[in-house]
Amino acid sequence: MAKASKVDLVGVGLNATDTVIPLSTYPTRGSKTEYSAVSTLPGGQVATTVVACQHWGMRTRYVGKLGDDLAATLHREAFTHAGVETRIITVPGGASAQSLILVDAEGERTVLCRRDERLTLRPAELDREWIVNARALHVDGFDTEAAITASAWARAAGVPVIADLDELYPGVEDLLANVDYLIVSRDFPTRLMHEADLEQALRQMHRRYGSRLAAATLGHDGVLAWDGNQLLHTPAYHVPVLDTTGAGDIFHAGFIYGLLQDWSLDRQLDFACAAAALNCTAIGARGGIQALEEIENLMTTGSHYQTASYASTQG
Repeated sequence: MAKASKVDLVGVGLNATDTVIPLSTYPTRGSKTEYSAVSTLPGGQVATTVVACQHWGMRTRYVGKLGDDLAATLHREAFTHAGVETRIITVPGGASAQSLILVDAEGERTVLCRRDERLTLRPAELDREWIVNARALHVDGFDTEAAITASAWARAAGVPVIADLDELYPGVEDLLANVDYLIVSRDFPTRLMHEADLEQALRQMHRRYGSRLAAATLGHDGVLAWDGNQLLHTPAYHVPVLDTTGAGDIFHAGFIYGLLQDWSLDRQLDFACAAAALNCTAIGARGGIQALEEIENLMTTGSHYQTASYASTQG
């Protein structure tokens, strides 16, 4: 196999076809609810992060699996349009991952997922050259064994690993040991560490797995991060929200962009919050990916949500 080209970011993880249904009234159990619009769009945690980074001028590669259905065609066309290099394994007769997303009147989404087990990415299906010829690796942990293999290769090659985790997948602790930047969902640290206090759970997670950063995204409360020396709380930006789908994926893209620009941590987190907020102003996981200038403008002129703040502390 030919040597893989050099890229800024390689992503190993989920893609999904999102069917987004905005609702004026969220259904109660046993009720009927009318809807007036539906959109079918490409999404998925790692796939969306990679596309956003490519949009901002980075060279990117996506590694994953698809079926041989119409959804796979949608994804391939989206990657090609964005300019993302792909290493995609096709499963004959397989059904590409699907997500049904209900979006309420406040823009908050509820996701129903369907995934074909035949599309699980296996370690033997990876090529080391795809991974190590990158400046950073991004994983979501869904295909845990493949993510462990990829992150181990990256760690050995000195490639920083960023993880977007929201579930305690079997074997995930072996993955955590290879991750440099753990940026996870709000309740992941408390569930993992069996510690009700989020700040303490982040500190414990950072210490146990030896990461450079342990952080939790908090929706409209922003992000809380611990780097071993200081606790940083970065508030979210106040914008007109249409759909929160993909907000976390774009946050990770913003963080990775700032990381590879060698920005300070506080600027990385602020840029990520601004990028995520703007994405929420449109429908779909990638609907509101904005130009760098627009993100910088929000950072300069935008206002933040007024929420209970976490004190930034040292030591």
